[in-house]
Amino acid sequence: MLAAVRDVAIALLALESLVIGVLLAVLLVQVRKLVRLLREEIAPLLNQANDTAHTVKGTVDLVSHTVVHPLIKVSSYAAGARQAVRSLKSIGRRVRAGGSIDRSGRA
Repeated sequence: MLAAVRDVAIALLALESLVIGVLLAVLLVQVRKLVRLLREEIAPLLNQANDTAHTVKGTVDLVSHTVVHPLIKVSSYAAGARQAVRSLKSIGRRVRAGGSIDRSGRA
């Protein structure tokens, strides 16, 4: 009786070892497929995204240097000219009103 239980336990352990071995082989095949997928499909996509990012950066730099910086410069000159005109108008009004202007620009 004990020998029969032992023989059945050995047979079950052998069967379990075979199942584990097969599952381990399937796992190995799946890992190899995943590695191949990463090398052949994901890496080129990442390279393409990197190239696109560099292209966008170049475009942004070009637009910044050719459009934005000159526009900011013109806008700052216009703001300075507006302020100069306002100051001249203010001085003209004070002179017409008969006020005197000291060196600090105050009436």
